[in-house]
Amino acid sequence: MPELSAKGQRVLVTAGAAGIGRAIVDALVEAGAKVLASDVDAAALAALKQAQPDVLTFQADVADEAAVDRLFEEVQAQLGGLDVLVNNAGIAGPTGAIEELSLADWRRCIDVDLTGQFLCARRAVPLLKAAGGGVMINMSSAAGRFGYAFRTPYAAAKWGVIGLTQSLAKELGPANITVNAILPGIVAGPRMTGVIDARAKQVGVPYEEMEATYLARVSLRRMVSPNDVAAMALFLVSPLGRNISGQSLGVDGNVESL
Repeated sequence: MPELSAKGQRVLVTAGAAGIGRAIVDALVEAGAKVLASDVDAAALAALKQAQPDVLTFQADVADEAAVDRLFEEVQAQLGGLDVLVNNAGIAGPTGAIEELSLADWRRCIDVDLTGQFLCARRAVPLLKAAGGGVMINMSSAAGRFGYAFRTPYAAAKWGVIGLTQSLAKELGPANITVNAILPGIVAGPRMTGVIDARAKQVGVPYEEMEATYLARVSLRRMVSPNDVAAMALFLVSPLGRNISGQSLGVDGNVESL
């Protein structure tokens, strides 16, 4: 039976300094991987480095093509190649009716949540091929399965991630590269708190009432944790996940609707 291990794997995790990304970094390091974490937040990167001295760090905005190029130059220089790309970077985007949304907010959400994954994948694939194969994990969302009223840019981007994932799984399978999407649901943490708070204010109800509304749409009636998502990532990176590709894997307590 293959083991749940990432020993010897060279890994890049985008937005790896906090939240889900930090949980993935911690899990993969504990499982034996050599990890480089990128993030836009310099303070969060410094805190990660203090807690995990062996983790390599690099400040980069995945929506910036030149920054992504510099990031992969660092990957090559520090890791000497790549076995795993975790396309985790993303933002919540705006909350609002479609007629209220600005083009700038739309573009920023799409640029980070979808185009950023394209930019990283484009640079990662030659390295994965050179390694003889590897793993790509793209972070989507339960919003990649459902329409999401008043969160149009985010849902559009996360549906796009599913299309990117399934297309690349077909394209890269012959090169021994697995490509999967993880779809978190309501993940406990500051981002989800902000999303619920914004929606509560928009419809004029207390935060607690809106949170209860969100959880009523989850079969298990609870939020998931970043560690739950990290466990799925570790599984896919490990030999246990070697024949899983092209899948959209929910880690969400079974979100029934949004």
